Amino acid sequence: MGIATVITSGKGGVGKSTVAVGLGRALAQRGRRVLLVDCDAGLRSLDRMTGTEESLVFDSSDVVFGRCSPAEAIYACADSEGLFLLPAPSSGDDLIRPAVMRRLVPLLRRYYDHVLLDSPAGVGAGFRSAACAADQALLVCSPDPVCVRSAGKVRLLLEQLGVKDKRLVINRFNGEFFDQTGVYRDLDGVIDAAGVRLFGLVPEDIPLAAAFLKGCPAQESAPGMLALHRIAARLEGETVPMPGAV
Repeated sequence: MGIATVITSGKGGVGKSTVAVGLGRALAQRGRRVLLVDCDAGLRSLDRMTGTEESLVFDSSDVVFGRCSPAEAIYACADSEGLFLLPAPSSGDDLIRPAVMRRLVPLLRRYYDHVLLDSPAGVGAGFRSAACAADQALLVCSPDPVCVRSAGKVRLLLEQLGVKDKRLVINRFNGEFFDQTGVYRDLDGVIDAAGVRLFGLVPEDIPLAAAFLKGCPAQESAPGMLALHRIAARLEGETVPMPGAV
């Protein structure tokens, strides 16, 4: 039985889906079977980011409404053996309700080592649907006060949904940010404001994000990808030192 992890942020535009895809690729390279579940009904993006866009016939709503089997709606991701995608519905009207997700996610966990639930931005119905059946959560934020405040609010909502195990991933990290803005004195200030234990730092890496937007893997030597490999190792229980700036 695998583990279900919701990847969420509250505020949009922090690179949450980039983290989800990169983490999925990193886990697959460790020999794991990984399922990405796009929970953003109506605004799905993971099909493009995983190179499966042209292959889609069914999505998660087709599974729920009995129009296909779960296997028919799951697609192998390009250039990543062991990584699969269950796409979100193309219409927001087909959002899967939390009660249904609580039955669907345990079924998926039987066949995958990791089920990564990519939550939509915001804290509405899509967020609740993505988070309600998760075993744990990765809160993704950039080190600016608006994103950090959102992460703190999401932390409280996750607790209300029964997701007790929460970790913080700071994305697009740049140590110069603190000197330029003066909002937070250092990284500890960000962690304290979010109220979540730090799990990983992913540096600003435009080539990595660009590669995923094209549906291609990023270079393994890319700073962002190296950081995501470290997060993948921690997710599997390994003790990996936290670099000070990457």
